[in-house]
Amino acid sequence: MRKPNVIAAAVRTLPALLSLGLGACSLLPHYSAPQPAAAEAGAVYTEGGLPKQTAASSASAQDTQQFNVGRDIPAEWWTLFRSEPLGQLVRQAIANNPSLAAAQATLRESQAAYESVSGSLDKPAVTGSFSAGRQKLAALSSGIPGGIEYNLYNASVNVSYAIDVFGANRSTLEGQQAAVDFQRFQVEAAYLTLTSNVVTSAIHEASLRLQLKATQDLLQAQINQLEVVQKQFDAGAVPMASVLTQRSAVASLRATLPALEKALAQTRHQLAVLVGQAPGQGALPQFDLDALQLPLELPVSLGSDLVRQRPDIRASEALLHQAAAQVGVATANLYPQFNLTGSISALASDPSQLFDSASTGWSLLAGLTQPIFNGGALDAKRRAAEAGYEAAKNQYRSTVLQAFQNVADSLRALEYDASTLEQQAAAMDVSQQALQLTQDQYRLGAVSYLSLLDAQRSYQQSVINWVGARAARYADTAALYQALGGGWWNRADQAQTAASGTVAEH
Repeated sequence: MRKPNVIAAAVRTLPALLSLGLGACSLLPHYSAPQPAAAEAGAVYTEGGLPKQTAASSASAQDTQQFNVGRDIPAEWWTLFRSEPLGQLVRQAIANNPSLAAAQATLRESQAAYESVSGSLDKPAVTGSFSAGRQKLAALSSGIPGGIEYNLYNASVNVSYAIDVFGANRSTLEGQQAAVDFQRFQVEAAYLTLTSNVVTSAIHEASLRLQLKATQDLLQAQINQLEVVQKQFDAGAVPMASVLTQRSAVASLRATLPALEKALAQTRHQLAVLVGQAPGQGALPQFDLDALQLPLELPVSLGSDLVRQRPDIRASEALLHQAAAQVGVATANLYPQFNLTGSISALASDPSQLFDSASTGWSLLAGLTQPIFNGGALDAKRRAAEAGYEAAKNQYRSTVLQAFQNVADSLRALEYDASTLEQQAAAMDVSQQALQLTQDQYRLGAVSYLSLLDAQRSYQQSVINWVGARAARYADTAALYQALGGGWWNRADQAQTAASGTVAEH
């Protein structure tokens, strides 16, 4: 009856031996998220800084946009445009867009892969087996006349564990967790790209509709002018060259209509695909710039906040973390690998005797594997991992700089958009005043009908230019929210991820 005590002692010893691996120290220092440089951490994105507000397109200054440093971004930033059809379209896109759904599925795949690796590396592997069979030994083998038939039952439990003395397993798990974090931020990047594309496409559609209407009005004015010139030619008042010049102007302007109509149709097709449906499948809302409200309070995140807000930066940081973990794995592989295995087995001819002490055996084995000669392969793999880490670090730096450029471009664009819109609004006001004056003069007989048509044409062209400048301001406002990260961290389901100091804390 001593064997069960020995078995119990072996089983009690196993956790103590396993704790050697759990308490071991990694060869590499603990990973910490990179910090932005001092120049990147400040709030000044452009040379000379930014004004506190943009210019206004009218004397009332009702469309002046204020730059608020440190202001947070709402999760549903598109609602700031105060358009319920736009909000419904964005929600529909989030629910039905296949690209976003694919990114979410890939995240689930990555999470399952981590769980699989975690289960095989940081925990002992325990397997059990049972077999039952019937055998017959010949008389020559058994020494019994006629031979002997008997049953044989075998039950065993095997435990194996790789003691992680030098941190190879932990580095592998850390890299796998970083891969999960990377995919998580890829989902956020897809979410941000999708919502931004829906908003900018809707703005582009609204702009195209106004431009198309203004162009059609201008074309009609040109056609009316052609009719006047034609009548003057028929009366012998003007040469044929005047008619041909006007015909050319009408034809050139008419040729611009198909391009606008094509762009409008393609924008509608793009909106349909973004919301997860075929272009002709269902009716989409039509957007008008007058139905959109320009956000007047604009956020400007601090540089230190931007690196935690941008999904592409967080994804690049996760890749850097993964590369650091690969260096840890490659380094640990240069050192001995420790393994511990144990088993308990029972062999009996009757199932009721399987767990008797006389039928039970056990084994406990500790092993060590040390690379001796591999032609320098392991050292080369470590150097390759270190080079990969350097590449990931510089790629992270490049991503951060690109993000700061995006914000700087958007801020400058908004500043210049406001100035451009102000000038275009002034030009449109002048053209409208000139048209009103010409109309009054025409009614009094002071100017010709051709002068009236010229004034109408100038006014319609100024309207087209004003529409384009106005749409650019809306689009660049949406681009600023996208450049700053889109407020994903304010969603309830992402609050914990956003609050973490690094991509993955270990």
